Parts: sequence; C-alpha cells; structure tokens
Amino acid sequence: MKTSRQLERYFKGAANHWRLDIMKLLYQEEDLSLEDLAETLNANVKTLSEHTKRLVQAGLLNKTYHGRAVAHSLSPYGRKFIGFIKTF
Repeated sequence: MKTSRQLERYFKGAANHWRLDIMKLLYQEEDLSLEDLAETLNANVKTLSEHTKRLVQAGLLNKTYHGRAVAHSLSPYGRKFIGFIKTF
C-alpha cells in the first residue's frame, strides 16, 4: 500500500485537465512526440511541455529520447491511474 504522501504526488501530478487529456491520449496511443500531442489536443507546445514535465516528475509519464526527438508514454503507475479514472 502506498503512503499518503506517495498518493498525493500522483494526484497532484494529474490535477489538471491538460494532464488528464495527455494521459488519456497516451493510454490509447504510445510514444507520441510533444508536437503530436499538441496537434492532437489542439494545444500550445509550450503549455504541453510544462504539463508533460510535471507528469514525469509525478512518475506518471516516461520520456524516451531518440536523438533530438522525445517520445512520451505512460509509466506503469500512469496506466494504473488511468484504470482508476475509468472506474471513477
């Protein structure tokens, strides 16, 4: 069982509509670049950059570097969090 502080990190990390949209999109389609996310969500790249950074810090998102390109995917905890959202 996670501690209250650990759970707080996950909940605060996902506590934004952009972050939830990013996670839902990555649940359906893995390894998307920041540009792909921005285009699909019709959002600003700078805005999504900050939100992906927060999701990574919370442990809900992974970044994989391929040269200059960065692919985003859900972490195992990110997948569990989406499962929780689906049941909520």
